[in-house]
Formats: sequence, C-alpha cells, structure tokens
Amino acid sequence: MKLLNGNGKHAPGKLLKSVVILLPFTLFILMLPFPLRKNSSFLSPNDSSFLPPNNSSFSSPDKVYVNRSSYDLNVTEMKRCNVFSGEWVPYSKGPYYDNETCNLILDQQNCMKFGRPDREFLKWRWKPDECELPLFDATLFLEIVRGKSMAFVGDSVGRNQMNSLLCLLSPVARPEDISSRYDTNPIYFRRWFYADYNFTVVTLWSPFLVRTSDVHSSLITNLYLDKADESWSEVKNFDFVIISAGQWFFRPALFYEKGQLVGCHKCEKSNITDLSHYYGYRKAFRTAFRSIMNLEGFKGVTFLRTFSPAHFENAEWNKGGSCERTKPYGKEEMKFDGYIFETYKVQVEEFRAAKRLGRKRGLKFLMLNTTEIMLRRPDGHPNIHVWGHEMKNTHSDCVHWCLPGPIDTWNELLFYKLKTH
Repeated sequence: MKLLNGNGKHAPGKLLKSVVILLPFTLFILMLPFPLRKNSSFLSPNDSSFLPPNNSSFSSPDKVYVNRSSYDLNVTEMKRCNVFSGEWVPYSKGPYYDNETCNLILDQQNCMKFGRPDREFLKWRWKPDECELPLFDATLFLEIVRGKSMAFVGDSVGRNQMNSLLCLLSPVARPEDISSRYDTNPIYFRRWFYADYNFTVVTLWSPFLVRTSDVHSSLITNLYLDKADESWSEVKNFDFVIISAGQWFFRPALFYEKGQLVGCHKCEKSNITDLSHYYGYRKAFRTAFRSIMNLEGFKGVTFLRTFSPAHFENAEWNKGGSCERTKPYGKEEMKFDGYIFETYKVQVEEFRAAKRLGRKRGLKFLMLNTTEIMLRRPDGHPNIHVWGHEMKNTHSDCVHWCLPGPIDTWNELLFYKLKTH
C-alpha cells in the first residue's frame, strides 16, 4: 500500500516505535516525540548541520537523523506527561456529539448526514503513553476563556477545528453568529459570540499566512514571503491565536522577497530556480511568527497546530485517489517520515526560533503537536460522503476531517493546554 497526499507523493509504510526521552527534572518533561531509526546519529540542536539549506528539496529522508530532544520544545509546559506520544485505543462510549445534536457542522464535514455507512472510526480515543488525556469539559473550557477571544488563523482545516470546538461546546452554550457585523466575507471569516461567557471565537482565512496575488490566466500564486497577510492582522486584539497551514503550499507558486522574484515551486519555468515547497513553507511561518511578535500591544498566547496530513490512496487526489479505511493505523503500520515529516520539521524549526525570541519579549508560544497523531487516522476523512459529491462528480476529500471524528482530539489537547497554563 502507498499513501499519497494532494501532491501525489508517497508516504512509506511502517512506523518504528517511538522513544521518549525524559529530562531529570520534573519541571522539564519533553513534549514532542520523534520516531528514530536504529543506530541513528544525534545532532546538537545548535549544530548548523542540523538545519538543511534553504533550497533543499528534502528528497532523502533516510539521511535525516534527528535529535529527538531538539524538537521537544514545550519543555516547561507539561506537568505530568507528554500527551502527544501515545496510540489510538478502542473507546466504546463514542463521540461527544453527532449531526443531530449539533447543527453547526458544515456539509463538507457532515459525513453521517451524507451517507457514511460505518461508525467504527468514532470508537477510538487518543491515549498518551504515560497518562490519561482528560475528557473535554465544555463548562470548564468556557470558564477558562470567559471574557477572552480566540482566533483560528489559516486554511479550511483550521476552520474544521473551529467547527469541532463549536460542537464540543454546544451541550453547554450556543453561540450567536456575528459574522455579518463585520466587513469581511462571512464564508471565509466566521465569528461566533458566547454572550453568557463574553467569549468570541473567529476563523480568519489565510491559507498561505503571507500576502498573495494570482498570476493572470494561471494556476500559479504569487507568494510575498516576507509580508504577512493583512487579513489576520486583527489578532493583536485576541487572547489566543491558533495558527496553522499546510496543503495549499503544495500548489505551484512564485516566491518573492523584498519585492524580487527569488524562486518558485512547480512553476516549470527554466529561468526560475525551483526551491521546493519547503522553502516557501519555512519563510511563510517565519514571517507569520515574527509578525505576531511585532504586533503592537499583543499579549496573547500563540499556538502552532502542526501540519495535518492527507491520506489519498491508490492515486493522486485529482486522479481518483480515495480514503476508504475504517480504522486507525497501529504504531507499526505507518512510518512518520518522507514529505510529511519534512514539512512538519520545517514548522517545528521555525516554531522553536519563535518560541525562543518570544520568551525574551514576554510572549508565550505553545504547540499542538498533532501531525503524527493524525497520520495514523486514515479513516477520519469525509472521502465521498459530502454534499454534492455525486451531483458534481467532485474529488474525494481526504484532507478535511469528519465531524464528529478524530479532529475532536485537537480540541481535547487544546483544552488540556489551556488547563495547564
């Protein structure tokens, strides 16, 4: 079996067991597990050889050896254990909500409504190796965020997470949709207000995080990698900012810095250097993090929710690829490497730099390290069970996540982070 993303790349099959490295002091429990190959060399996080060149295509993951501790970044955050290292275990109680108890599910993720026949994918829960992940408590969550605001910045997978949160909170409180009060597109910029808690949650559409423009009569996008997208500049007034991006960077793009064309990704132009999507991805996150730190008056907490993998099998997304599995992969079935690992690694390196600089400025950066967790959930996508699939002959959706579904775990982890901070 070969797994493909929307770019038609393969993610190899077998996941070696994770190794958890504990520091000797209980206040410094490391956060971000990496699968390591046997006999792999360790690199110092300060070693310049640890960072690949900017124009590297990362095409040889077998030659990448990672010091696990250099990526365990949230070293002061966890009081008990690393909640991101674990496995999916059977859970008979089922989801927190369904499409009948929550009317806020978008049709694009409403898998039950549009005929998904199986329910096995709803009967699993994430179990950390060393502790129990607390169940989501809607009442306590709303008390924690009382009088505060939360913004999800990124693409439609970020909006997917926000909609999951709305449904998880729905047994306790129903929000008012206040999107129409603002001069932004209510499709891409949604705003909800919980009056009883004076809590506002929004999604701000910015799939590249940086400024963009379309090339006329072309599918190529211009990315201005040193200019943050102004559509999310309002986060300076928010208490919590959850930033994410991913699948859009696999598309053809021209890269600009300081107003000059510096390269591209998949532009197929002989006179322009192809720098790979990793280059644009790195620079976009670097610009986004620095822009947040430079926002005048910003005192909020910034979360990075790491790359969300797609699970197209048998073909590319636009050539009949699908995701028909009905249960998770085990630890041994899916190896965390290849383009998924390399894309994730770029994020982590930029997050690490931002966290270090942010600490000097009194700003907190936290991570929702969900990539490997979700890599094991090929069963969690809508596939063909979305509105209009048969009428419009659309492609299978193996990028977004069913609601309810494994994406609800992201908000369990968010709740855990909020509780411990």
